[in-house]
Amino acid sequence: MLILAIDTSAVASAALISDDAMEGVVESFATEDTRSHAEVLAPGIEKLLSDAGVTGADIDLIVTGVGPGPFTGLRSGIATARTLAFAWNKPLFGLTSLDAIALEVAESTEAQAEFLVATDARRKEVYWARYTLVQGQLPQLVDGPHVGFASELPDLPVFGAGAGIYADVVNANEDFSTTQPDAASLGQFAMALLAAGNTLPDSTPLYLRESDAQVPGPRKRAL
Repeated sequence: MLILAIDTSAVASAALISDDAMEGVVESFATEDTRSHAEVLAPGIEKLLSDAGVTGADIDLIVTGVGPGPFTGLRSGIATARTLAFAWNKPLFGLTSLDAIALEVAESTEAQAEFLVATDARRKEVYWARYTLVQGQLPQLVDGPHVGFASELPDLPVFGAGAGIYADVVNANEDFSTTQPDAASLGQFAMALLAAGNTLPDSTPLYLRESDAQVPGPRKRAL
């Protein structure tokens, strides 16, 4: 099985995941910029496919991170995933973007039985979710995702870039203090879920906030 994974909840990233490849990842890319998703994503995916020597016809399914994340950036990834799924006639699914970090935590020596994942939500807030972990199993989302002030998070170890920003008020793990959701980990999570016989959710976005852009009201006529 070959999966194209996309996530733009923080940085723009994409990856090809195969159950035949070492550690699952065939090719991947991720930017460091959190504001140029629309400009870099399509060319990045095109190069990704070219470097791997595959086309859309070779993809079995597409999985996209559905957030939470800023409205404009998140929409870029979901819209791209939906467009490719339509053009290639491939099934499309969505996973909570924070799952990508949770999987990295589960695979690390820093794994905890219960922990939080947090990313930057701007406005002095974080997107966060609570996970539990049983040895040898995938992390389980048990609460969230939410958006709120870092100072209001439960008193648990916190992983992810959101924790790094507010390390003065949360129990941040230093090794994960800059970690953002990544399409490669998201795709690996999707592959593991499918291998375990799970059904993946759809691509409904988790914006958690309304867009800052508002439709202007009708203009008043001058008297």
